[in-house]
Amino acid sequence: MGRQGSRDAIKVSVRTDPLPVIVETVIDPSRKRRLIDLPELWRYREVVFFLAWRDFKVKYRQTYLGVLWAMLQPLVAMSVLSVFFGRLVGISSNGAPYPLFVLCGLVPWNFFSRAVGSMTGSLVSNQELVKRVYFPRLIIPISAIAACLTDMIVGFALLFAALLAFGSWPAPQVLFLPLFVLVMAASATGLGVALSAINVRFRDVGYLVPFSLQIVLFMTPVVYPGNLVPHFWRPLYSLNPMVGIVEAVRWSVLGTPADWVMISISILSSLALLVAGLAIFSKSERAFPDLI
Repeated sequence: MGRQGSRDAIKVSVRTDPLPVIVETVIDPSRKRRLIDLPELWRYREVVFFLAWRDFKVKYRQTYLGVLWAMLQPLVAMSVLSVFFGRLVGISSNGAPYPLFVLCGLVPWNFFSRAVGSMTGSLVSNQELVKRVYFPRLIIPISAIAACLTDMIVGFALLFAALLAFGSWPAPQVLFLPLFVLVMAASATGLGVALSAINVRFRDVGYLVPFSLQIVLFMTPVVYPGNLVPHFWRPLYSLNPMVGIVEAVRWSVLGTPADWVMISISILSSLALLVAGLAIFSKSERAFPDLI
């Protein structure tokens, strides 16, 4: 009876609640470098949206007009350039009203110059994120160019409004405009990511880029048509990716004549610039936390 009672006193408890599952994430640098890891960028897409929205809010913080500045700047520049180069100098506009002609050059150029300038200093201005938090470093310059998209959209809205104000309609080939905008974004991304990587090591780049962009402005057919350049120099001239893009935007919106050799060279130059920029960024990315 004693043994039986001792057996009855034994209670066996079985744990039914599940054990906690510990998930470990190992960050292991790949031995094989990739120009761009699209799946990884997609996983961190929310970081792109957050940084782009932050840059957009900082840009127009404590301003009365806000995003309307993106409309006033090209509008004022168009008016000034139309007076000096359209009326006083009498530069040809290939049959289109000169204000529309120059606005078709200003809108893509403003996006390109702002995107490249913003991307160049993006890594340095976000150095605490680079040093302390892991995420694809390419996200930082990409978010910088994403913050410039609003200004470009407002600029093109102003362009189409001005087109209607002059009693004109977009040319039928305006359907090709998104393709040329994509090429423009590719050229800006390639140049911007390369300069952002170089700027981490050599901070002089941040001072050189604004000055260089002012020079490149006059090497781009913003205030003059590309056919003013002699035929002999046009292939070399078209290596500037914005040459063909500006000419293509004018052709798609205004229907002005286009030199497709120049446009083709600029498109190839844009693609080569994108590949080269991503290669430079990928090669330099691992050294960012130490250099910055």
